Amino acid sequence: MAKLYHVPLSPFCRKVRLSLAEKKIECELLEERYWEKDPDFLRRNPAAKVPVLKIDGKTMAESAAICEWIEEKYPEPSLMPRSADARYEVRRLVGWFDDKFHNEVTSKLLYERVNKKVMKAGFPDSGNVKSGAKAIKYHLDYLAWLLDHRRWLAGDSMTLADFAAAAHLSSLDYISDVDWNRSEVVKDWYAKIKSRPAFRSILADQVPGFPPPAHYADLDF
Repeated sequence: MAKLYHVPLSPFCRKVRLSLAEKKIECELLEERYWEKDPDFLRRNPAAKVPVLKIDGKTMAESAAICEWIEEKYPEPSLMPRSADARYEVRRLVGWFDDKFHNEVTSKLLYERVNKKVMKAGFPDSGNVKSGAKAIKYHLDYLAWLLDHRRWLAGDSMTLADFAAAAHLSSLDYISDVDWNRSEVVKDWYAKIKSRPAFRSILADQVPGFPPPAHYADLDF
């Protein structure tokens, strides 16, 4: 069985978990306190980051590369379209969320409010929290614009782009940092993603000291 070294609220880990679950690949989840830099974990990934996936005799790091490997190794059900242009758009949006959204929102809200406390790294920086709370409005509006023109984020079919976005938003939703009333089309899109069987284990995540809000696992939120 595959093993995934992860942190429950990490959007990068969640993206890999969603890809594995959507393709019905059984995987044992092993929570890794990567910031403690355990020597055994550093041998698996000297970069000291999660996720790390052990599968088919291989040990792999970097969520984007892992998800592309999963897609190529286990192509059904597909999370990447066939045409080069469509695949570019998926990769562009995955990069958008894992880079721009992460730097402007996730790192400013989730990391300040949760990660710092878990890692015993001090108190949240109020300036960062304020910046993240402002930036997420722009990103939700961008999501709404995409969904006004498309059935899913990258086109007519659900792809890895939807999982990348949902991974970040679900982590932020755990700490009630997403205003779902800002856009009905975004809320409806997230409800569709959230109701997929692949999302079940994610909705069951619990972080000690941070209970999820009442609506977190509600499919009809």
